[in-house]
Amino acid sequence: MTDYMNEPISTRNLDQYGSAELPWSRPRDLLASESPESDLTFFVATVRPDGRPHTAGVGAVWVDDALYFVGGPGTRRSRNLAANPACTVSVRLPGIDLVLEGDAHRVTDPSTLERVATVYRGGGWPASVEGDGLTAPFTAPSAGPPPWHLYRLTLHTAFGVAAAEPHGATRWDFAH
Repeated sequence: MTDYMNEPISTRNLDQYGSAELPWSRPRDLLASESPESDLTFFVATVRPDGRPHTAGVGAVWVDDALYFVGGPGTRRSRNLAANPACTVSVRLPGIDLVLEGDAHRVTDPSTLERVATVYRGGGWPASVEGDGLTAPFTAPSAGPPPWHLYRLTLHTAFGVAAAEPHGATRWDFAH
């Protein structure tokens, strides 16, 4: 059983129709069960040096209670994160839309790289560790050449809007 380290320190009900606040376990458990097996598209939004936003679709996985995603070293996403780690990650999960806010930092620890590569392989992307990044025979056309940097999102805030019963809208705040 996973020891959930990213438990919210506060929760706020945002629903205007009287629905109860949603438990964090709902999106967290879906992230754990649906990534990477399901066909989910995650969108990472970063900030350019001039303050303009940049958004890119990425393959992401929830591993050991944290969200990980990749980016080629030369991509706008990676260059933005090197200068400013603040970002959001958005995804439509079964029955709930989710936006995660936080900081994304590059991961170079060999054991974490291998653990995340193993999860990606389980979902059909044949990732392997090469140096301090990940590589594979194929990836998204916009990812740039391998090896790709691996990033871990440190959660600050999350917002969920349930599109299925039980409905509701909730904000979760996390210690960071």
